[in-house]
Amino acid sequence: MRIAFKMKLLPGFATEYKKRHDEIWTELSALLKENGVSDYTIFLDEETNILFAVQKQNGTSSQNLGDTAIVQKWWAYMADIMETNPDNSPTNKSLIEVFHLD
Repeated sequence: MRIAFKMKLLPGFATEYKKRHDEIWTELSALLKENGVSDYTIFLDEETNILFAVQKQNGTSSQNLGDTAIVQKWWAYMADIMETNPDNSPTNKSLIEVFHLD
């Protein structure tokens, strides 16, 4: 299954967001892969600061990993540069696939 969602980056943090993801923690990357997440890409619309993410999932949804300590730590690490919920999870909106071409 492939899912897509959008999040919101705070203005002026595009470089920092990319830097933090270029240095993604090994433990977080491993957790995602262990739970069936692959081919995970995030795009940035620089005009709106909207982050668009798409990932393939063969197991647990990455959105369901929020109870793990490493994900909660990552959320706290990212909370200063993104729009977040009270628990530091990024605000996100699931998107509906309307077209796909292999």
